[in-house]
Amino acid sequence: MTAPNALDHVRPVFRRILVWAALLAVGLAVVGGVVGLLVAGTPGLAGGLLGAVLSVVFLGLTALSVLVALRASGGQMLSGAFFGIVMGTWVLKFILFIVVLVLLRNREWVDFPVLAIVIIVGVVGSLVIDVVAVAKARVPIGVRLPGDDRVSGDDRPAD
Repeated sequence: MTAPNALDHVRPVFRRILVWAALLAVGLAVVGGVVGLLVAGTPGLAGGLLGAVLSVVFLGLTALSVLVALRASGGQMLSGAFFGIVMGTWVLKFILFIVVLVLLRNREWVDFPVLAIVIIVGVVGSLVIDVVAVAKARVPIGVRLPGDDRVSGDDRPAD
């Protein structure tokens, strides 16, 4: 027995996640930029905007990696290709995140606390988006239930 092909059912969920992530990024840029500007001046504005960009880039990479992995694995979520692409992207994101934070740590043109807070809000927001999108998804799991072999509307077995 083969696993059901998830590509056609999961793709709309992750597209929805990407759209909601774009809306989150706009909200983070506006609110983070304005609050950063009020709290720390121009470096706060830069920190808020940069935090919003980093948040959406990392969120987008997760959703895109799943879509690419599904395509590469032929829709089979239980394949080595799927897990390799998703986990490889996760490791790459982790390394890039650390490198970006180290490079921005002592820069005068960016307020690091504003940057960190906007990134944290972005991560929490992306988790909420993922949970809501997946919870509302109607993805079939390929399981036959008792009575599925009957013709709809009567008790006769299907031919």
